Amino acid sequence: MSVLFVEAVIGMIVSFFLRLAQEAPSGYSALGLVLLPFFAAAGAVVGLAVSVGVVMPVLALAGWLGRRFSGREVWWWVPPVTAAVVAAPLAARYAAAGARPDLLPIVWGWLVGTAVLIVPVLVARRLLLPDRRYVPGGAMFGWVALYGTLAVVATALLGGIAVYTGLIEEYRPPRLSEERIAGTWTDGQGGTLTFASDGTATATGVNTYYFDDDFNDVVRDCTGVGTWEYDAGDSLWTQKATVSFDGCSMDDWNVGGTPEHPTLYVYIGDPDSWDLYTLTRNTGTARTPAEGTPTSTPGPASSAPGPRAR
Repeated sequence: MSVLFVEAVIGMIVSFFLRLAQEAPSGYSALGLVLLPFFAAAGAVVGLAVSVGVVMPVLALAGWLGRRFSGREVWWWVPPVTAAVVAAPLAARYAAAGARPDLLPIVWGWLVGTAVLIVPVLVARRLLLPDRRYVPGGAMFGWVALYGTLAVVATALLGGIAVYTGLIEEYRPPRLSEERIAGTWTDGQGGTLTFASDGTATATGVNTYYFDDDFNDVVRDCTGVGTWEYDAGDSLWTQKATVSFDGCSMDDWNVGGTPEHPTLYVYIGDPDSWDLYTLTRNTGTARTPAEGTPTSTPGPASSAPGPRAR
């Protein structure tokens, strides 16, 4: 079980570095630190279940096949048996899928699952073989702790090097401006929010989210005319578009997406849930940084002041 714990820690570190390159709302939730002891307890239960329900049966089957076909237990029966055990549920899921899913993620899952399961099976085999020099469980635990710590540190170090050298490029939202925000944005479901260059905002069926008395999410449509302004913030993560409507309350819009395809989003409910309501730019009003002015319908020049940047 200690091997599974080490592998879980390494997996969390790898997942952390890979997520740095993926688009996500800014910041990290402190709730994860609060729940860490509960995750550890749940992980111990899962590790025990995997050890008893998967590792030991795989080891027993590999030993039986070794005695049956090789005349003795040999370690090289462990990889093919492990690969077959991991492949069985994946193959069943693939066969049961109505529309054939992409095969590549399934293959990757099979390879990773096989690699993860092989290590604890081989360690358990070394502990339980009757014809090998007896190794106390405490000594084996010490070796696992030592080499596991080295593996965890090495994984974190390699991840840091990958980020520092640019092999893993940390995601950052694009820098927007009044010119780049001006135009029509849509939620893809009929709701639109138009930012005019004169500071006027027009909402049509845009969702707004509230909590009722029981702290349940309530969704209401916002339709009306108001004002907007762009706040550059102190960093890319804190820039936002602030809107104001007389008929409805609307949160500030955060910036996400990429320079080519920016998005505006607000949080739905608890920000720690990362549940977002997202707007994308209507392709008919798209602008690029190289274009100096926002798209607009030709007409007489307006004397109204534009939106202010804080």
